[in-house]
Amino acid sequence: MNEAGLKSLRDNLDKIDNKVLKLLNERMELVKQVGELKAKSGGSIYRPDRERDIIDRLHKQSHGILDRSAIEAIFLEVFAISRNLELPENIAYLGPLGSFTHQAAESRFGAMSSYLPISTITGVFREVSNKKAKYGVVPIENSSNGIVSETITCFSKYDVKIIAEVMVDIHHTLASTVDNIKDIRRIYSKDIAIEQCREFIVDLGLDEVELIPVESTAKAAKLAVGEKYSAAICSHVGAKLYNLPILFENIEDKGDNRTRFLIVSDFENGMSGDDKTSIVAHLQNKAGALVEFLNSFEKIGVNLTKIKSHTVGGISTFFIEFNAHKDEINIKKIFHAYKEEIKFLGSYVREGDDI
Repeated sequence: MNEAGLKSLRDNLDKIDNKVLKLLNERMELVKQVGELKAKSGGSIYRPDRERDIIDRLHKQSHGILDRSAIEAIFLEVFAISRNLELPENIAYLGPLGSFTHQAAESRFGAMSSYLPISTITGVFREVSNKKAKYGVVPIENSSNGIVSETITCFSKYDVKIIAEVMVDIHHTLASTVDNIKDIRRIYSKDIAIEQCREFIVDLGLDEVELIPVESTAKAAKLAVGEKYSAAICSHVGAKLYNLPILFENIEDKGDNRTRFLIVSDFENGMSGDDKTSIVAHLQNKAGALVEFLNSFEKIGVNLTKIKSHTVGGISTFFIEFNAHKDEINIKKIFHAYKEEIKFLGSYVREGDDI
């Protein structure tokens, strides 16, 4: 090994790191000034549309080896630190620590934020509605298991707004303190995670060991790290949280398992130019009411991306999403015509393809 050459490269890296740190400090000084202005005007600290515009701009001007996903990973953490400097605020999420909802929350709010793990989706809505948390993160649908009914029900009960969506690819790991998988005697995990990894379990001959369902994959990791000859099927963040060594990654049977999460808060977003809107519609109980309502969107050329029937308190409702912002002129006309039937849930930046 060329020690002189290696030292020279490391010296150059140190110089670059020093420059990066200096520039980050300069950025954070400006962030503090922005925060002071927002505090006076009441402006929102979290602006998903602004963050995406910055990442789009940086990606377009990048001519190095960093691709969009790498740029996004770096700058989402920078944005998260910036928000904490502007105004530290609580983020409630469907817990426990190490859950996939926790992972979704950290992907947008960073590791430094103040998190409140809540045991139920209803509890997350309640904390945001009561102003004990500024933001809430909840699951809305999974590619394998469909819509989360409790989330839809909560939108009918609480006056909060969707301000962003987050798509998370669901990957499971097998984690354990054992050195040899033949020493595993029991595997902890959530029942649905066990089923999603059934082929892997059989292929490795682990179907003969005791499979123990628990309330969450994070709880599984916590149990496995404290018990000899135990393992957990859990998320990467869950294994990391409890310092549980990962033996195998991406062990799920289907590689296209995704969950969509919603970020809710007490404000509404302005138009970004690439928005999605979610509503709940309580339509009149008469023949053709649904067809008439849906045709009103077709007439103005708005694409409905989701229509799900749902029952809240014995009343049939429809969870509907479309690609437009509520403040667009044609959408305003529909909202006015059906003002008694529509409950607006939020307009927010669209995050890629729907589940």
